[in-house]
Amino acid sequence: MKTIKRLKKILKIFTLSIALIISFSLPLVHAQGKERVHKKLRFGVAAMISPKDTINVYRQIIYYVGEKLGVPIEMVQRRTYAEMNDLLEKKNLYIAFICSGPYVNGKEKFDVELLVAPQSYGKCFYYSYFIVPKISTAVMLEDLKGKKIAFTDPNSNTGCLVPTYVLAKKNETPETFFSSYFYSGHHSESIKLVAEGKVDGAAVDHLIWEYMNATDPEFTSKTKVIFKSEPYGMPPVVVHPDIDPVLKKKIKDILLNMHKDEFGKKILKKVFIDEFIVPDDKDYDSVREMRDWINKNKENTGK
Repeated sequence: MKTIKRLKKILKIFTLSIALIISFSLPLVHAQGKERVHKKLRFGVAAMISPKDTINVYRQIIYYVGEKLGVPIEMVQRRTYAEMNDLLEKKNLYIAFICSGPYVNGKEKFDVELLVAPQSYGKCFYYSYFIVPKISTAVMLEDLKGKKIAFTDPNSNTGCLVPTYVLAKKNETPETFFSSYFYSGHHSESIKLVAEGKVDGAAVDHLIWEYMNATDPEFTSKTKVIFKSEPYGMPPVVVHPDIDPVLKKKIKDILLNMHKDEFGKKILKKVFIDEFIVPDDKDYDSVREMRDWINKNKENTGK
């Protein structure tokens, strides 16, 4: 009998935990103190890191926004960057953390708007790292010719576009330079694959490598960086242009002032964000230029 009760208790705790992971529902309270149910605000998070890591990194930020707004919040994840942009375009959600590459594409396709971007390590930009196993003899990108490589996502800036551009400048493509390559789906997964020796190298977001290296270096400690790109505009928080302007302003103000609030500052510190800042569309011009140069080069060379 005690065993059955114990199992029921464990099941209840597990069920509550899953509910918290999937949706963080907070009631909106009237000035008179009466509760009322509001439609959830769906907050998207692109698949930059594994679902488990995404929950750890983004959950507290999104929970914080919901608490400040006083409305239910649902964190939405998708397998690819394109799927997240599709949700935004079709208004299945109005706000999301996305990568720089998808922002550039979304801006052109449906005029997605910048809201805020994180500042980390005192900087408002990030890099692409090319990593290899710690025991690898490779010391530069050229040493990976004919090797098996992991990219992140076809629309990832640091995990695909940057290395493709670097190779294109050398009159090479991933197909001609590497023996094979594939998309892992997440930067953290690419790092794990390199650490375990399942691939010879990978292109990853430097912010994610540094975060993992500082919080749980199990995999990063088995890798080394052999290439660091030029700086690019930070992966931003974006909104659909049709979002309610009042809601947009409230969320923007909450995120921009998060570092001034004691609780908010603690959350940001855990994920190595100094504060959120207001980005400028021109911060992403270098991403556009890379993409356009690659496309033009393909037309001219047929590669």
